Amino acid sequence: MDTPKQYCRSINLPEALSIRSVSELYSKFTDEFRGRDTIIISIPESAEADLSFVQLIESSRRQAKADGKTFKLSTPARGSVLKVLERAGFIESFDQEDSKFWLHEEVTL
Repeated sequence: MDTPKQYCRSINLPEALSIRSVSELYSKFTDEFRGRDTIIISIPESAEADLSFVQLIESSRRQAKADGKTFKLSTPARGSVLKVLERAGFIESFDQEDSKFWLHEEVTL
């Protein structure tokens, strides 16, 4: 008999969000999605991130969507994460869905 999935899980990330931690974070996200439909990621305000972290988050978000699951940030991107998004040119190419995910911005008419 299958065990019922828990609806949501919040994951508090460490302050070091770089190429050195990506493999561990990937495994953690994958494990959590096996038993849940929604994961909410909490990034510390003082976190130090690099481009590999942003790529991991983007990949995880797209995979979750393809699997009919939800992947969210608990707060808008800020600090180092926001700077990486800006430097890499992500923000300039954001669509509505990207802005909602990363910046928690809703487009209103």
